[in-house]
Amino acid sequence: MTSTTQQTAVSTVEARNTPARVSFWSAAMGVSLIVAIFATPMFWLMYGSYYTFAMFMFGVVAVPAGHLGRRRGTRLGGRDRGLALLGIVTGWLLICCSLLLVLVYAGALAGLAFLVNSTS
Repeated sequence: MTSTTQQTAVSTVEARNTPARVSFWSAAMGVSLIVAIFATPMFWLMYGSYYTFAMFMFGVVAVPAGHLGRRRGTRLGGRDRGLALLGIVTGWLLICCSLLLVLVYAGALAGLAFLVNSTS
């Protein structure tokens, strides 16, 4: 084997062990799409409980996946650790917003029950 063939073989092996790179803009557009879907009032009025549950589950998946990505990024030289941090922050925001929405739903039901009982 010549030295160029050996270099090609070594670079091919190294390329297989690196994680897939995602550009910042595609990650930001994905996050903004998620936010747009969950912030649409029409869907909240029709299917609010399903979307709250989906928000909570996406957050529960995003937080450990983000931590795993940060650990993997540290082992591979610190690449893409910022995107993993974005996943962690987005996951915690989804969890907090879904829990806040559960409190809002409970408060709305309690307020409705109070109004019904006070008028009769």
